[in-house]
Amino acid sequence: MNVAFVCVQNAGRSQMAAAFAERERVNRTLEGEITVVTGGTQPAERVHEEVIDVMAEREIDLSERTPREITPEELRDCDYVVTMGCSAEGVCPATWSGENRDWGLEDPHGTGRETVREIRDEIETRVRDLFDELESGR
Repeated sequence: MNVAFVCVQNAGRSQMAAAFAERERVNRTLEGEITVVTGGTQPAERVHEEVIDVMAEREIDLSERTPREITPEELRDCDYVVTMGCSAEGVCPATWSGENRDWGLEDPHGTGRETVREIRDEIETRVRDLFDELESGR
């Protein structure tokens, strides 16, 4: 099963979601069963500092990650495509065969640390819920 997390810059929301998904995959021993990809439609040069900082509070290091563009080929191969604001802005690629979920989360860039923490916590909960659903459907 392939799951993609997509936002505009791939420098905040989708990076956090992918990192939490990778952690869930390991904690639930689903390596080899679930592939996690992340990307953006207009990637930034680097992950936002405030995102790196609040993820470090959860013992997840995003400092070495680099935002990247998601490809149409990657999306076509996904069972689930989770968008986080880019579909609302009309810039996400529209062609994939899997199920789309738009979480519609606020962009953390330029917000205060407390807001970034709230977004992080919401993403963590949503990723956990998604993995509960994926596990129950195996």
